[in-house]
Amino acid sequence: MKQVRALGEEFAVSGDRALASKYAKLHRKQPPGMHGYKKVFSKLTGYGQQLREKQKARVFYHLVERQLRKYYDRAANSSISTDVALLVTLERRLDNVIYRAGFTDSHIAARQLISHGHFMLNGRRVNIPSILVKAGDVVAIAGRSQALTKHLQDTASGNKPVSWLKVDVKKMSIEVVSLPTRDEIEVPFNEKLIVEFYSK
Repeated sequence: MKQVRALGEEFAVSGDRALASKYAKLHRKQPPGMHGYKKVFSKLTGYGQQLREKQKARVFYHLVERQLRKYYDRAANSSISTDVALLVTLERRLDNVIYRAGFTDSHIAARQLISHGHFMLNGRRVNIPSILVKAGDVVAIAGRSQALTKHLQDTASGNKPVSWLKVDVKKMSIEVVSLPTRDEIEVPFNEKLIVEFYSK
């Protein structure tokens, strides 16, 4: 939570639904350890801005530095612009797909469910949150736990899935209709500054 607050109120309320709820209850508008210092965000250098956007992406998707760097390297070799390729790759992660479908309120919750084998990809049980989906893939709940199914259905009914996913709450399935375009991706950071950071 301190890390989220340090990145600013705009990021906190735009991030994972679970984090946004917790942040709103704290009513803190200043970064941790900086009470009374009102200009902490006002004079960031170009490098500082790039670093801050990179940190936002890491926190939003819950990635370590090594993972984000790997996704950048992959995007840099793409046939489309590096910034868009980076975002699309991040969105293709299985844990993100489950979060974007509305089945969980955070990437962490989605990651835990996958790691425990609660989801199938194209009919096969998987336990790797970082698997990258493709258009036409189908994600479904594995097992017959009525309690888990009811919990996920209740969560999904209160969330709106993104346009590039077709969600059947009753069957607890997610179809990847297409890979997202830039206009279909909402994130609380500037991906162009992340590319600038890594391209130096």
